[in-house]
Amino acid sequence: MRSLSVTELPWVDPWTALQAWKAAPWVAFLDSGGTPAATPGDERARWSFLCVEPTETLVSFQDRVVRNSRSVAGDAWSHLQDMHARLQSAENTGLPFSGGLVGLTSYATGMALEGVVSRHQTETPDILAASYDTVFAFDRLERRCFRAGKSALSLPSGEGVLTQSGSIRVNFQPDMDREQWISAVRKVVRLIGEGDIFQANLTLRWQADAPSDFDDLAVYGLLRKGSPAPFGAFLRGCAGLDADRPFSLLSASVERFLSLSPEGVVETRPIKGTAPLGQDATETRRLAEQLRQDEKENAENLMITDLMRNDIGRVCDIGSVSVPQLCEVEPFAHVQHLVSCVRGRLRSGLNAFDLLRATLPPGSVTGAPKKRAMEIIDQVERSARGAYCGSVFRIGRDGAMDSSVVIRSVERCDDRLRIGVGGGITWLSDPAREYDEMRLKGAALLRVFGE
Repeated sequence: MRSLSVTELPWVDPWTALQAWKAAPWVAFLDSGGTPAATPGDERARWSFLCVEPTETLVSFQDRVVRNSRSVAGDAWSHLQDMHARLQSAENTGLPFSGGLVGLTSYATGMALEGVVSRHQTETPDILAASYDTVFAFDRLERRCFRAGKSALSLPSGEGVLTQSGSIRVNFQPDMDREQWISAVRKVVRLIGEGDIFQANLTLRWQADAPSDFDDLAVYGLLRKGSPAPFGAFLRGCAGLDADRPFSLLSASVERFLSLSPEGVVETRPIKGTAPLGQDATETRRLAEQLRQDEKENAENLMITDLMRNDIGRVCDIGSVSVPQLCEVEPFAHVQHLVSCVRGRLRSGLNAFDLLRATLPPGSVTGAPKKRAMEIIDQVERSARGAYCGSVFRIGRDGAMDSSVVIRSVERCDDRLRIGVGGGITWLSDPAREYDEMRLKGAALLRVFGE
């Protein structure tokens, strides 16, 4: 096997590099847009990765698996592991990611893993992934750029940066109005009071027809500029066997789902609890302290943290799971959140695929107990979640993984656009306040489309 090579290239802004593959049918851009809380050395705000010209592709939808544009027998997870094995390498390149698998698992994938059958129809792929032999890695803190892999792909020259401004007009319609949302919250609260569940994450979708001239990369540029996020992602592929069924995901996610180090250390960082930023630093600190002391928001975060402890405990060494951070306030581009951290050590003989299958869908977008919360969610929500509340992941040649929860996102599947927004509902939830919080989260997304 020919060894990997790492070549340092002249610095190119990641956005300029992505523009060079504007028309590529498959592309993955894992984009650390940064966060106001970022400090030097914060890995969540440091690296961006551009993956182009995949060696293999995979699309899974219900019982059908399409690998390299051909229908194949077997389940999607087995094919993903085989694709990864073909690129697997223990070589240390010194980069966080130097090639491997990049993909998306939809919310429906997690439903299937938990044995929950949805009443909603969806056209979103269950799994969409590609294996990349060559990756461009951008160190945003040191302004250094590297090519890792076995090809001699080059980057465009230039110092151009993101300049998108304005908005792109699209007429989005919500699947619930204010009164319907409040009614759904009341139903969830009633079920909590009856002892059915402790918490559920209630969401809604805005949907629209994609304009004939819809430019997914231009829209992503607006989203990225307006909502810089540590786990941004731009994924483009095909929704099935036919290349004329376009699919793209534009994500400005602030939430890590799971990371796995080459040594087997697992980390998840659930986010629950939201407050606005203030008009100045003094007001922001006051709002942060209110959030820190808010009984409902803390209860929401604590329950999901406990759920994630249980989920990763399925595949981690007994006694290795800990909570080094609980309900700490972290600021982001438009809001501030309560963030916790759960860590563990993956059991010997297991890998990133086992970890994903044990934990999907992310606990922060389901509820507790997880399966029953998902069943109730499916009853009260008006449409399929699609890619929203799924996960974007990268699994490197060395078996290390990082992944995000798909939130603050725009999905394009065929000629439909979807945006999802939601929030956690507990016994202490005030329905009107939950509606206002949900709208706050969605405002940055809707502004991209002039709303």
